[in-house]
Amino acid sequence: MLLNSRVRPVKTAPPTARSPWFWVPSLYLAEGLPYVMVNTVAVIFYKDFNISNAAIAFYTSWLYLPWVIKPLWSPVVERFSTRRRWIWTLQMVLGAAFASVALAVPLPGFFQMTLGFFWLVAFSSATHDIAADGFYLLANSEREQAVFSGVRNTFYRVAMIAGQGLLVLLAGLIEDRTGNRVHAWMITFSTLAGVMLCLGLGHCLALPRPASDRPGAPAGTANFWDEFGKTFAAFFRRPGIGKLLLFLLLYLFAEAQLVKIAPLFLLDQRSAGGLGLTTTDVSFVYGTVGVIALLAGGLLGGYVVARQGLKFWLWPMALAMHLPDAVFVYLAYAQPEHLGRISAWVAVEQFGYGFGFSAYMMYLIYVARGEYRTAHYAIGTGLMALGMMIPASWSGWVQVHLGYPHFFLWVLLATIPGFIVVRLVQVDPEFGKSTNRN
Repeated sequence: MLLNSRVRPVKTAPPTARSPWFWVPSLYLAEGLPYVMVNTVAVIFYKDFNISNAAIAFYTSWLYLPWVIKPLWSPVVERFSTRRRWIWTLQMVLGAAFASVALAVPLPGFFQMTLGFFWLVAFSSATHDIAADGFYLLANSEREQAVFSGVRNTFYRVAMIAGQGLLVLLAGLIEDRTGNRVHAWMITFSTLAGVMLCLGLGHCLALPRPASDRPGAPAGTANFWDEFGKTFAAFFRRPGIGKLLLFLLLYLFAEAQLVKIAPLFLLDQRSAGGLGLTTTDVSFVYGTVGVIALLAGGLLGGYVVARQGLKFWLWPMALAMHLPDAVFVYLAYAQPEHLGRISAWVAVEQFGYGFGFSAYMMYLIYVARGEYRTAHYAIGTGLMALGMMIPASWSGWVQVHLGYPHFFLWVLLATIPGFIVVRLVQVDPEFGKSTNRN
């Protein structure tokens, strides 16, 4: 949806005969599962096979790239075929890609092979995001879009718990029972493949067929690419673009490194400075308790911004995001063994992350206001992915050379750019406040 996104009357679908309850939850479950598998579960998967932290962080961080550059090919999705067909076809492709990962696990050179299939998952998932979000707007009336906004967000978050929690738990339980990690991960990825294939088949049958869901007309190619260029040019001509870019790229500078190394720290043996948790333990601590705390922080962040606006909460949210990084300094030095205590500290850090991340997402909305708002929001999310990808790619190398305690101290120092960019940006004091407040 990079083009045709100026602020002007938008044709929306009339209420459909098929209730959005019939397909919206499953659509956003299908959108969230591949993302969390590629960007989080892949880290745990490779650690279970004793791949080095430096290699895991570097190669899995580059899997962010499709989300960085997806605005560049979003016009292709709009121009060729219907969003409906893109959705179910890509879900079938994702199912086949996860099945290929499962088949590659026991083979020599599995790291390179599975990484290649994860690249296929990443590009297919990023393309699926474009089609799914566009279809949501076309298939629902304006009222349905508003009513089901919370539903789509909720089921995307359910996908996070299903991926980081349930699927990692499945792998851990099978490994604990059989002692065979190859078998455990083959079953896990095969299960996910089955889920994605079923979702693809189900959506092929169940998704509505809005009349507005049709490919872009082949005529007017010159105007099409002219509009495409204007979209990007307008974004980078914004007043204060330098400060804007610094915020989008540096606000998450520390967290991008922490989020990549945290699960490796939890899994690594105590002799190597980690906490020595099992895969099953990590599915509970990081994939369930941590994700629930993350979501709670995000919900609270959205609520308080609606009460008093982004400007009021920008500094408290920055503090809430960055200061709890000290939790991992404590865990690295104290080396606690009680699972409940570890879970509580991880929950504190993840809650702060979720709360502070709300400021980032609201700022994306703030900078996307005006002409081409949909396109500029997509560009902003691409820059967010770039700001995560680059620091994460070197985080493993830094951790290997510093060790866990000193690495987490480095992460605390790395929060300084995040505070600096908060000081630089300007936000309208009224932005974000709900118009329906009492």
